[in-house]
Amino acid sequence: MLLDPAYRLYLITMILFIPLMIASVIASLRVNSVFNKYNQVPCSSGIDAQTYARNFLIHSGVSGIKFQAIGGALTDNFNPSTKTISLSDAVRRSSAVGAIGVACHECGHAVQHDKKYFFSSARLKLVPVVNLASTLMWPIYIIGFLLGFASPYTAIGRIFIIAGLVVMGLTLLFSLVTLPTEFDASRRAYNYLKTCLTAEEAKGVRKVLTAAAMTYVVSFMVTALQFLRLLALLLMGSNRNKR
Repeated sequence: MLLDPAYRLYLITMILFIPLMIASVIASLRVNSVFNKYNQVPCSSGIDAQTYARNFLIHSGVSGIKFQAIGGALTDNFNPSTKTISLSDAVRRSSAVGAIGVACHECGHAVQHDKKYFFSSARLKLVPVVNLASTLMWPIYIIGFLLGFASPYTAIGRIFIIAGLVVMGLTLLFSLVTLPTEFDASRRAYNYLKTCLTAEEAKGVRKVLTAAAMTYVVSFMVTALQFLRLLALLLMGSNRNKR
């Protein structure tokens, strides 16, 4: 007996869920491992990461960007609303290859904002919508589960599945737009740094940036899988009603 296509899709998403969760953990551990490795490799110039970052901005014709310290590890970020680059203690004053790559990656986002890079601008516009969606996600799941979310064959279950699809769809869109934004920031950073560093140092920077990029790729895949799982549940309920 052939399985319903919607049910097959649901089974595939359930089978892939655990491997993707494992891949997510591995990607996270990998970026920390690679960063820690290359954060022990000193740059031959002896120049600290924040100075490289400032020079990158000057090279790119970007002004008005402030720098500030931030606690934690790999918490570095660029805030477009305040035009501020926050660099962690492990990065800011370090002259290691890993730190330089991270600092210049964040500068890549500042350059994107200044040049009005399409995906960066789109991502910024999606932030408040996705934040609201993320806030609503867990209440929707919990209430939906209690009132029939677990079953796609009830009316209330389908209502909450649709709500979940909308929330997950917005998150998926944000994750999709994030991919080219992060890859482009890394590309800008690497293209600048390969003119300043030795070939071996530039290779280390590339490894750090690639490892970081993979976390976004896996995150997108996990979100896409969750979206497909909800879609499969909705289709299963709809197919049953047609019989």
